[in-house]
Amino acid sequence: MAETKQKNAVEIELRINARPETVFQYFTDPKRILQWQGLKAELDPRPGGIYRVDMNGRDVARGEYLEIVPNKRIVFTWGWEGSHVPPGSTTVEITLQVDGDGTILRLRHTGLPEDQRELHAQGWAHYLERLAEAASGGDPGADPWAKSESPGA
Repeated sequence: MAETKQKNAVEIELRINARPETVFQYFTDPKRILQWQGLKAELDPRPGGIYRVDMNGRDVARGEYLEIVPNKRIVFTWGWEGSHVPPGSTTVEITLQVDGDGTILRLRHTGLPEDQRELHAQGWAHYLERLAEAASGGDPGADPWAKSESPGA
């Protein structure tokens, strides 16, 4: 997994052993997202639709979908309910590119306050590893962060 942090962004790239149409569903299907991230999810994957994931019983990420290009691109706003990074205040862009029998996933999270970039980089790295396991047919198991303090809030 390659990770970079620009002035105002967290960027992560990784290869997943699954086709883009499979990986795409893990960002748009509430049952599939819960295999790698969160305890409850309310997703309406269309521009203006809600993106809301209870990550661990304490921290709830919320925003709205801005752009959906099936199997290629997902853009949604992001923030935390009850946090100084309010819902909808940052933007997450996911691009999916065919790579043989797999997918190159690129995540770019912009608009984060400087003091939150490292925490969110760690959070995305944690969850994207779980996504890669789930999308490739594996079981990432119970999320250990759901039982402890979340680094992302």
